[in-house]
Amino acid sequence: MQNSPAPSVTVTSAPFSVRLSPELEAVPPGGSVWLNCSHNCPLPVHSSLRTQLRQGKIVNGSGWVAYQLLDVRAWDSKVRCVVTCAGETREATARITAYKRPRSVILEPPVLVGHKYTLRCYVTHVFPVGFLVVSLRKGGRVVYRESLERFTGSDLANVTLTYDVMRAGLKDLWLPLTCHARLNLDGLVVRSSSAPVMLTVLALSPASIALASTSIATLVGILLAVGVVYVRKYLAVQTQL
Repeated sequence: MQNSPAPSVTVTSAPFSVRLSPELEAVPPGGSVWLNCSHNCPLPVHSSLRTQLRQGKIVNGSGWVAYQLLDVRAWDSKVRCVVTCAGETREATARITAYKRPRSVILEPPVLVGHKYTLRCYVTHVFPVGFLVVSLRKGGRVVYRESLERFTGSDLANVTLTYDVMRAGLKDLWLPLTCHARLNLDGLVVRSSSAPVMLTVLALSPASIALASTSIATLVGILLAVGVVYVRKYLAVQTQL
């Protein structure tokens, strides 16, 4: 009896998709995050997460794998989930960012140094410092700007900006002074600013104080002269009545 040929089995790979979520996640520097890699392949698959970040726990389920990433300190990281189904490989990507808005931006009242005054601004607990720009404004106009791109630390930092070449004049007395911190994160801009401070007479240079005193004295003299003229006219009118 002749054996009948064994039936052939043909496996046709159906199209499948891979999704990694969340696709964009922001965490505090040093924090951790979970990413879920899901697929709709009906067959057993092989999946892996490819990243330079440190990986922690892995949890498996039907059609998904969850990966934990630890101690995220790079401000911008790309993560790939690679899934192979019936010999076909597909992947999905996500972006993890780590940044910290400044806890506070504080501008000290100006301090008189010779004929100039010094401004000192404190930006506390900010990350990443290398993407920070600190500026000082007088009456809304930028008078000084400093980029900290040369700093490459991977920890929260405190920044102190000192600016001591502003000339103090009488016209500056009424202008608000403010300090502004800006993180430029490739399209994401995070802004913080200080409360305004005002330049007081004590912070003006001696020349400006002398000019202000002279102006006030002149104004008083003019008012007195006008008062004397007015009294004389009034007396003259009363005499003619």
